[in-house]
Order: sequence, then C-alpha cells, then structure tokens
Amino acid sequence: MAKEVAIGKRAKISQAQQYMLLAVLGASVMLGLAVALVQRFVEQISFNSSVIAEEEKAIVSYSDTIKNIGICKKPSGESYTMDELKNCNPDSISAEDVPNTLRYNILEGMANNENLASVPKESTSECINSATGKNYTYNEMSDLYRIASANEDSVQMNSASALIRKCSALRIIPDALPALKNEEALLASLDKIFLVSGWRPDSLSPTGNATVADFGTGLNAISVRLAVEAGTDTTMEVLSNIERSIREFNIERATIEWGSNETLILQAQATAYYMDETNLVPTAKNMKPGGTK
Repeated sequence: MAKEVAIGKRAKISQAQQYMLLAVLGASVMLGLAVALVQRFVEQISFNSSVIAEEEKAIVSYSDTIKNIGICKKPSGESYTMDELKNCNPDSISAEDVPNTLRYNILEGMANNENLASVPKESTSECINSATGKNYTYNEMSDLYRIASANEDSVQMNSASALIRKCSALRIIPDALPALKNEEALLASLDKIFLVSGWRPDSLSPTGNATVADFGTGLNAISVRLAVEAGTDTTMEVLSNIERSIREFNIERATIEWGSNETLILQAQATAYYMDETNLVPTAKNMKPGGTK
C-alpha cells in the first residue's frame, strides 16, 4: 500500500515537472517573440526616422536653392510651406523683392556695372529706345522691367528681361566666356580684331584641337594659330587689340621675325576658352531598414 502511494506521488511530481517545463518553454517562446517584435519595431522606428531626416534635408536644400536663386520671396520660416510654393509666381516678383540673391546680383549688380557697360558694343535696333533715338540706358531698361512687374504683365517682364540681357552690361559675359564651342564665332572675333587693326588675313582657321583646361571645372580650350605679316605698326596693333579683346586669347607660343620689305612676321599659337553647359541634376537616395543605400 505504501509502495503504491509512493509511486502515485512520483507520478504527480513528474506530471508537475512536465507542466513546469511546458510553462517555461512557452514563456521562452513568448519572450523570444517579444524580443523579435521589439527589435523589428526598433528597426522600423529607426528607418522611419532616417526617412524623415532625409526628407527634411531635401526640403531644406530645395528651399535654400529657391532662396539663393531668387525664384520666390523669402519664406516665413526656415523652409517653404506647400502653400507658399503654390502661391509663388516668379514672373510677378521683381529683383528688388529678392535682395542678395543670384537674380538680384545679376539684374541689379552685374547688369548695372559701369565698367562692363563701358565696353563698346554693336548698336542694334532692339537696343535703341524709340523715344530718345539712342541706346537704352540701364535705368531705362530697369524701369521697363519694374513697370511690367507692377502690372503683373509676364510677357512684358520677359521682354524687358531679355532686353537687359542683350543690351546691358550682361552681354559681355557670353562674349568673354561663351557656353558653346563655336569656332565660327571665335574666328569672327579674330577677324574683327584684324579689321580694327587695319590688316586683312588671307584665311582664318582653328587648329581643330579642343582640350579641357587644367584649371576650373568645365572650362575648355580651343587652340588657334595666328599668322600676321605686315608693317611693324600694324603687327603691333594686332597684338595690342588681341590683348584688349573681350574674348580671352592666351598666346602660349610666338615667334616674331623680320620679313621682306620691312615687314614683321608674327607666328603664334593661342588658346581661347569656353564653358560647358551646366544643368541642375536631381539626385535620388534609396533607403532600406537597417541602413541607407
């Protein structure tokens, strides 16, 4: 009888141990699931935070670009809101509304630069003010732009802006450093220098070489050969006018020797420059939980 009681007790203890082991196993499983879920939630929260941070960086960068260029008036806060961007109309904003921006510096600073404006230019019918019969002054062109801006006339604003670019000091910029490899225009500039100097070349041609200059990203070079055989005064006048040219001609090598009939022979290798076209390139960033890519 006592033996049966002992066996029953051992059976009950064994069953209790099984229940306890099952309970511990279940708790371990639940704990493992809880840890995995917590880790997943932490990764998700971290990923969402990274996405929001990158989105905020993009918004700030986009806002800074708009502010620096002068497309819209300054935002009420650090960045533009959607309503401010929707209500922004660049055609209705004058340069005075966006001081210290690229737009302001070009239209109010560079276009009104007296030193640049003093460079002689070819008179065209578009640059002549019909009211005065003379070339537009910067103040007259600026007044046209302001009047069009006040009337919110986008067509007249664009017309006044084009007039400023073509007839103000801004015209010097593309003349001095073009944005295209235009060999015909380069030869036309040289031909004009020769004509002003009182000398007519038999022919003009570039060397056909174009290289990337060692200084300045996007700056390219065109090599040109110069050959002048004329009187001393004329040859020196050619060199002087090349030195004063709006278009930069860098003479790298030159030889000068006496020719027949008291002529001076100039042989030179020169380099002119032009810039690559620059465009805004959008960037993309792919992100995934656990890091960025």
